[in-house]
Amino acid sequence: MEKSVEQLASVKEKIAASEREIRRPAGSVTLVAVSKTFEATEIRPVIEAGQRVFGENRVQEAQGKWPALKEEFPNLELHLIGPLQSNKAKEAVALFDVIETVDREKIAAELAKEIARQGKAPKLYVQVNTGSEPQKAGIEPKEAVAFVKRCREVHNLAIEGLMCIPPAEENPGPHFALLEKLAREAGAEKLSMGMSGDYELAVAFGATSVRVGSAIFGSR
Repeated sequence: MEKSVEQLASVKEKIAASEREIRRPAGSVTLVAVSKTFEATEIRPVIEAGQRVFGENRVQEAQGKWPALKEEFPNLELHLIGPLQSNKAKEAVALFDVIETVDREKIAAELAKEIARQGKAPKLYVQVNTGSEPQKAGIEPKEAVAFVKRCREVHNLAIEGLMCIPPAEENPGPHFALLEKLAREAGAEKLSMGMSGDYELAVAFGATSVRVGSAIFGSR
């Protein structure tokens, strides 16, 4: 058996155990398997083992492997979890089912334009820079609720969730708690938070999806 398939099963078991521990309904957390930098041949065994939701960081890289995989396995769901350049909005709307990285006015406007033009509406999350890190994408926490409101009212975008990537060297717990609070204030039901090193903790803080790459596919 492929190592990735064994590791997928282990991650799913840990998510289920975390759900039970805090008395959340079984299956309330979606596993997004982060397949960036891995080839279609490495991803296929994980799909064949039953995984249906995947995350990619770059539009261009995803374009090279996912159209064929989606044709072969029609019920896959693909999430964009890396920063989106406004000149890639057209391709992103065409390929992705969920875009988790809406973080500025220009992106919101471009997405609105493409959604109207293509008649295809991916689910949208706003990325929040919970650690206010200058090198990281995401809207500042203090601006997040107002930005979600503008996305909805000015750009007519149905924002359904928030996403964050806590600073690597900090305890992620306070960042998860902050994102959950902002989501409540913004009326956003989905919370994308938690990665390979902290996804079990994220479940405890209310994550509705966790983005796990290296714990499934191994190091890049």
